[in-house]
Amino acid sequence: MTSVTDTPTQPAPDGSAVRVRFAPSPTGMFHVGGARSALFNWAVAKQQGGTFVLRIEDTDASRNQPEWVDGILSAMEALGIRKDDPAFEGPYFQSENAGIQKDAAQRLFAEGKAYFCDCTRDAVTARTGNQQTGYDGFCRDRGLEYAEGRALRFRTPDEGETEVVDLIRGNPTFPNANLEDFVIARGNGSPVFLLANVVDDIDEHITLVMRAEEHLPNTPKQQLLWEALGQTPPQWAHMPVIVNEKRQKLSKRRDKVALEDYLAEGILPDAMVNYLMLLGWAPGNDEEILPFDELVRRFRVEDINSSSAFFDIKKLTAFNGEYIRALSVEDFAAACAPWLQAPAAPWTPEQFDQKVFDAVAPLAHSRVAVLSEITANVDFLFLDAPIVDEDSWNKAMKAGAAELLADVRAALADGTAWAAEPLKDVVTEVGEKHGMKLGKAQAPVRVAVTGRRIGLPLFESIEVLGKEPTLARIDAALARLAAPELAPTE
Repeated sequence: MTSVTDTPTQPAPDGSAVRVRFAPSPTGMFHVGGARSALFNWAVAKQQGGTFVLRIEDTDASRNQPEWVDGILSAMEALGIRKDDPAFEGPYFQSENAGIQKDAAQRLFAEGKAYFCDCTRDAVTARTGNQQTGYDGFCRDRGLEYAEGRALRFRTPDEGETEVVDLIRGNPTFPNANLEDFVIARGNGSPVFLLANVVDDIDEHITLVMRAEEHLPNTPKQQLLWEALGQTPPQWAHMPVIVNEKRQKLSKRRDKVALEDYLAEGILPDAMVNYLMLLGWAPGNDEEILPFDELVRRFRVEDINSSSAFFDIKKLTAFNGEYIRALSVEDFAAACAPWLQAPAAPWTPEQFDQKVFDAVAPLAHSRVAVLSEITANVDFLFLDAPIVDEDSWNKAMKAGAAELLADVRAALADGTAWAAEPLKDVVTEVGEKHGMKLGKAQAPVRVAVTGRRIGLPLFESIEVLGKEPTLARIDAALARLAAPELAPTE
């Protein structure tokens, strides 16, 4: 790339095409807020025939872990942002740009736009009498040269305003008098984030910086750095913060924010992409469930809302249910595979029967909202005995349940055709004898056979389970009702 010490830098390699960037730090799981930022930038690049630059900001060696870089790449690939796409460029690593970042700092010092400072925080506080007061410019005219321990500060203008042209927030202005002379290089000579970020953006020919609104206060400082380095600042667009149901900013210490966690529990990548694209922006016409290509076609940075965006997990789950139902049964069954084996599944590989699962997959297809729910919906088919949910047992096995189960068991054993409709007829008739409608009569049967009050259609499930296992489970339930001490203990 071109050194920022050249004036001016070369234009973007592809001429006028937009160049956006996503610049995560490899310090943990992939935050859904970062995923939204990446997608918005990707949408701009794809829509305008531009370039999406991935830059890994890895200069904080104490927090970086190499495996997190692989995690970033795999998470982005899950979202459809792939390295083999012509619009993708990188990844670049900020640490590899240390040389030109230091060159830029030296140039600013040589041109009188920055100066060295040996003030400590305690010294500043002693002069100003207030720990909250910013730097007072004490070293501006002392003419200090470089020495170990002396920070390099940028000389901000004393008068006027710095206007930031923001595609989302209008044109916020910042009085220069309120901008302290900020540090651009530490006492050991290493550039700080503000300078490194600008130098990298210039070096990578970024034309639009679209990022989270928390960076807005840094923008006037960075814009001044762009101008001091002889460059035209990029367009800016600061996206709204993402909040939880209490309207608090999403926090990894408090909220579930890792993209990997949502995918691991069975949120489909396409559903996640669709949902994230609507956090702060809407395609119009009250439409929400749309393929990514259509979202890209309609996307406009200027239409992003500046208000905070609520990360609604219930809505995300509903979106996911819609995407699951849009799958063919075959694709749904294939997507369920990770949750049909260890460690998700409580059964052994020998107990699992693919043909049995294929028989009930159409029943589950319309009922599962998150793919991980499939395990609990079908476990009764592959275990020797159902996993009994005690709350379901207590609600279903009330007075009269034993008598009803005994009569159902006798009727089922008496040559009933083993198919859903005849099985339903049996339970309906027995229920009527006990003064129960079908909905109430089938509850004890369902819990006895599946272990839960809610699940797949009961009679189709019993048909697939088979006669002998069904009768054995009703017998086990009757035995427990007759001898409550047989109930499992914690």
